[in-house]
Amino acid sequence: MLAQPTPPAEFRDDPLFPSDDVAGLAEATLRDGIRFIAIYCALAALIWMTFGHAVGHPFINYDDQEYVYENPQITAGLTTPGVAAAFTQFHARNWHPLTTLSHMLDCQLFGLDPSGHHLVNVLLHTATALLLFSLLHVMTGAVWRSLFVAALFAVHPLRVESVVWVAERKDVLSGVFFMLTLCAYVRYTRTKTPGAYLVTLVVFLCGLMSKPMLVTLPMILLLLDYWPLQRWQRDPLQTGGTVRPVLLLEKIPFFIGSVAVSVMTMLAQRQTVTYTGSVPIDARLANGLVTYIAYIGQMLWPANLSVFYPDKGDNLTAWSVVCCALLVTAATVYAFLARKRWPWMTIGWLWYLVCLLPVIGVVKAGMQGRADRYTYLPQIGLSIAIVWGIAQVRLFRLKHSRQCVTALGIAVIALLSWRAAVQTSYWKSSESLWSHALAVTPENAVAHYNVAAVLLGQGRLDEAITHYQAALASVSPNESHAHFSRAILENAIGNAVAHKGDLDSAASHYREAIRLRSDFVDARSNLSAMLYRKGDINGAISEYEKVVATPPEDAVAHQRLGDLLMRANREEEGFAQYERARALASDNPALAEKLHSEIRSYRATRQPIAANPANQ
Repeated sequence: MLAQPTPPAEFRDDPLFPSDDVAGLAEATLRDGIRFIAIYCALAALIWMTFGHAVGHPFINYDDQEYVYENPQITAGLTTPGVAAAFTQFHARNWHPLTTLSHMLDCQLFGLDPSGHHLVNVLLHTATALLLFSLLHVMTGAVWRSLFVAALFAVHPLRVESVVWVAERKDVLSGVFFMLTLCAYVRYTRTKTPGAYLVTLVVFLCGLMSKPMLVTLPMILLLLDYWPLQRWQRDPLQTGGTVRPVLLLEKIPFFIGSVAVSVMTMLAQRQTVTYTGSVPIDARLANGLVTYIAYIGQMLWPANLSVFYPDKGDNLTAWSVVCCALLVTAATVYAFLARKRWPWMTIGWLWYLVCLLPVIGVVKAGMQGRADRYTYLPQIGLSIAIVWGIAQVRLFRLKHSRQCVTALGIAVIALLSWRAAVQTSYWKSSESLWSHALAVTPENAVAHYNVAAVLLGQGRLDEAITHYQAALASVSPNESHAHFSRAILENAIGNAVAHKGDLDSAASHYREAIRLRSDFVDARSNLSAMLYRKGDINGAISEYEKVVATPPEDAVAHQRLGDLLMRANREEEGFAQYERARALASDNPALAEKLHSEIRSYRATRQPIAANPANQ
């Protein structure tokens, strides 16, 4: 249990909602206990009504395959090699071992039934919301304000992406550890025991191993030291306070952990450097400033939400960037000046600014301009500033104002819950998710590409090609890491027209993809397959020789080249490729043994190993 604080005088008469029983917190009565149980149950029920139907949703074709259902290491469940690999290897270009283990545990318990995976996400989000309420209540003593902030967090439509997307397990899992860290820290500030400090540090490290975005949490601890924990000075509300050296010293281990995980993240996301370098710094800063304001707009009016927002940083007008810069600067200055009178406004705004820093886009980690999931924890700061600020409006001290504001608050939560449920419904299938994304962001190459992939899988080839071509029309004519790859789109169109039997057109698209990206082995191996199907065995071999020459070496590629060589009666060269494939598979005993067996079969039958020499 968290130690109960002695709340400041400002919280002893809550003007926004029915008054809090602060004096009785230390000796809770049966009535208080029933009230808090009812609050927890109501919050949990509200979340279930909002997100419960997501349990019936399938996986989607956006990262879910890489995180779960097409990742053999994950689908194998909890195994000794898998657990070791979670800590020593990267997963989906990230280092988040606890998140990786949670996916393994899901597969151990539920297999590839997505219902269980979705259920765990909803339960973790519920735990985070309940912990948020408990944390705010214990720190401030304000029951109803704390409840309203927790409810805003729980059912806001911006939460949908984090809760109903299986690949975003890292959001909801790190959210639990984020809240546990803050709760443990509050206990430490009351007890000052080494054990409490150690628990806080350990839980924080668990959070970092769930999602690196928690690297800013030490700064959040310093903010809470100012308000509401009041650790900067004896009476910071009157003096403004100055940070005490001990508060910085006790955060040093936390900052060290943040730096270490930041380094691991940069190593895992090596392509981040490429993304960042391909976008000018002024465009990244401009997009970051606009995004800060855009998230506030989405919080206040959560309409037209999308699973992917194209990066428009290089197309922003100077006027819009200047306006957003002025708004961010003005809000920051005002929050600083209000730190004595309204400390919750200062802390809430700085919470928002600091929490978003790792994902605001100054360091690019992908092609998206912004993402709903990035607001999961930062928006809490804005909610605190708004709710505690509204409570100071004198109008709410009038007769019957509390009842009116309570009714209005319930209506707001109900409306947000309904909108979140509607947004959740778009995730019922990959096609509906990406179709909705196209409806709200028409020039969205990623959405076109993913809709086309679904249609291609359904055999709706002409519709798929139309979407691929629309995606091609919306991207830059030059290959760039900052935009969706034209080479990938050309290769995808080639696959689609190959399914229609138009081999010449398919080969043309593959050649264009190779022209755009000479190291694009998928396009080159597909071109090899087209040449083979057209009877040009030597051309197919020539293309596949370039495939195996492109790092890193791959056992399957050497095996396929060997098969082509055998079919061309170049047996010695083919046999050498088979042996090279077996050598590369030495770290995979099962594959090595399979190759060894097939090589013996070749010696006996003189038949090529692979049924198909290339991908198509």
